[in-house]
Amino acid sequence: MPNDLHCGYVAIIGRPNMGKSTLLNKLLGQKVSITSRKPQTTRNRILGIKTKDNIQTIYIDTPGIHDHSKQALNKIMNRAALSTLFDVNVIIFLVEAQGWTEQDDFVWQKLENVQCPIILLLNKVDLIKDKARLLPLIDALHEKHPGQEIIPISALTGDNLEHLEKSISQHLPVAAHLFAADQVTDNSDEFIISEIIREKILRLTGQEVPHKAAVKVESMKMEKNILHIQANIFVERKGQKAIIIGKQGAKLKEIGTTARLDLEKVFNCKVFLGLWVKVETGWSDDESVIGRLM
Repeated sequence: MPNDLHCGYVAIIGRPNMGKSTLLNKLLGQKVSITSRKPQTTRNRILGIKTKDNIQTIYIDTPGIHDHSKQALNKIMNRAALSTLFDVNVIIFLVEAQGWTEQDDFVWQKLENVQCPIILLLNKVDLIKDKARLLPLIDALHEKHPGQEIIPISALTGDNLEHLEKSISQHLPVAAHLFAADQVTDNSDEFIISEIIREKILRLTGQEVPHKAAVKVESMKMEKNILHIQANIFVERKGQKAIIIGKQGAKLKEIGTTARLDLEKVFNCKVFLGLWVKVETGWSDDESVIGRLM
């Protein structure tokens, strides 16, 4: 194995809605993780792979860590995030540049026993016009966590990500690359399809529905250069089903159309997308059902 090859795993963690998925997509230069303004968009660990010259960085985008975890789905998401912490080479911890919160303290406590380097990212600096306002927060965090590496960034604009990548690369071990140079994720086609559909539900419906919706791809096949996809959207109540379908099916059509356009970009072909909405009462609080739907 050539000595100059470096490869390692990097966990992206933080409380919900910190821009973790936006950061992953920006680092990779393409979309592999869905985003929305609603918290807890990411439910599974998403693997993103970036190979540049002799360095292969394998990013893991995790669900937002939170202490409101009584519901089965929330518990599963917390477990998915926390299970990565002891199997990676670097952890990057996102917080908002506007200030540290008690929820950030909750996440930090989960890092007390990790052995790998931690890089603390102050995200969303694009929202702060006067960057001098960052200095008191950085000083306070250095006092709170002496010796901690802190990097202000904007996941949205890409500001300072070159600095972040340089810092990450210094912590990656000498190791053979685990993936082909042109591979950007290990997610299955079915997973990518379901996540894109779920993203459109998150973006196009109100606060009540998104986190009670799951998507399962039932079939996909290529016929005459058209990818035919059939998928079910599962919700918990009839009222949520009505919201997703919309008046005379308008909302479901909008979800399907916007998802189809994204899918055609991903698969580089025409897509026929058939969507059905079904009620699965209490699915988000039943781990056996969650395993079947996700």
